[in-house]
Amino acid sequence: MITTDTNETRVEPSGEAREVLEVDDELFRDFEDLVKSRSDYLVLNIIQDLLPGDIAHILNRLGMEDASYVFGMLPNEVASTVLLDLDEPTREHLLTNLPQERITEIVGEMDSDDAADVVGELSDEKAEGVLETMNAEDSSQVEELLRYDENTAGGLMAKEMAVVNKNDTVKAAIRVVRRFAKVQKHIYNVYVVDENGVFIGAVNLTDLLLYAPNKRMHKIMNPDYKSVTPDVDQEEVARIFSKYDIVSLPVTDTAGKLLGRITVDDVVDVMEEEHDEDMARMVGSDTVTGGQRSPVQMAFLRLPWVMITLMLQLIAGVVVHLFDKTLSQIILLASFMPIISAISGNTGLQSAAMIVRGIATGQVDTKRWWVPLRRQMIVTLIIGSACGLVLGAIAGLWHGTFLFGLVVGTSMFISINFSGLIGTATPMISSSLGFDPAITAGPFETAFQDIIGITVFLSLATAMLQWL
Repeated sequence: MITTDTNETRVEPSGEAREVLEVDDELFRDFEDLVKSRSDYLVLNIIQDLLPGDIAHILNRLGMEDASYVFGMLPNEVASTVLLDLDEPTREHLLTNLPQERITEIVGEMDSDDAADVVGELSDEKAEGVLETMNAEDSSQVEELLRYDENTAGGLMAKEMAVVNKNDTVKAAIRVVRRFAKVQKHIYNVYVVDENGVFIGAVNLTDLLLYAPNKRMHKIMNPDYKSVTPDVDQEEVARIFSKYDIVSLPVTDTAGKLLGRITVDDVVDVMEEEHDEDMARMVGSDTVTGGQRSPVQMAFLRLPWVMITLMLQLIAGVVVHLFDKTLSQIILLASFMPIISAISGNTGLQSAAMIVRGIATGQVDTKRWWVPLRRQMIVTLIIGSACGLVLGAIAGLWHGTFLFGLVVGTSMFISINFSGLIGTATPMISSSLGFDPAITAGPFETAFQDIIGITVFLSLATAMLQWL
């Protein structure tokens, strides 16, 4: 449905399921032409059939002024969802240029945790104005959430939750859920508290429907339901969700009083964020995306890691120089050095990535280091054997002697297994010593593997030189 008034034209959310349209390049170019020509009606006809995520995708690709124009057409309900899906530069531009009154309306459509995230991105002056014009209760909740670090359970939690007293009946609890469902989309559990508001258990919606209406909540609740305090790191929160296979997690103060809840959709975002950070650190880069820093800033952030790796690789160069005589007699050895380095390095990075991720999710326990080490070594033994046989056969046929193939194949086997050992052990040692395993895994594993791989290869070749 489309509505038009004298002040602005916006697309109204429809109660019907909207069609999911794939925003391909051709559709985007056509849409961009309509936006640049300010064809209001045609633009509205397109975006009313798109889901918020699709609209956000389009806005991220448009120029800033065109994105502002399209965003201005969205109703507050849709705009509140789109705003959260935007890339940071686009969202920052919109929040900087939107009138304070419009931001207040949009924030009023959000859950308290999302509202706090948006208000936290505003300038101090605009944030204060938004909080002053918000509903008093909503404003109080947002101000409370803003006091917590954004990377903690307190920064993730929302204040909206279905809460009942332990002496309430199932019938009363269902009434609470029905009222709550009118304003909240995601309801997974009903939280049970005592007379002092202390969290004592939870009941999922399925169980709530199965019990007799007159059953008391403390009789049917799960008293062992996990909870966290606001200061718990977001990575630990994600680990709890994964370990206990839950979809919501209550947040309490140190006395056990219920403060809020974290839902699984927030944790999915955390897992993605933590994964991106780990991968960025593994390659010696900054954890903040390039779009948030200038090229010069990014260069200086990455340069120290590149220089450290360069220094370590110089050692590999020294090793090669020590075997000049061997290389001068059998020049074909040089053809296989980059192959051995590349394959073993890739294998080591794969092992490192799996261990770093396992540590982050709690699947790898560094106190039982031998378990992941044994698993990874079995994997690299299989990979090393396969690659060693293939490369050894090729080298033997190329040089025309079995012994040359044996040297190359054995070097490949040893290098892959040593690389897997380094890639597995380095993150666990770093974690045990209190360092971030993602920082140490990538550059150091690659450099040390090159040194060992080249040394093993050329040492074997030198030892067998008289028969090659």
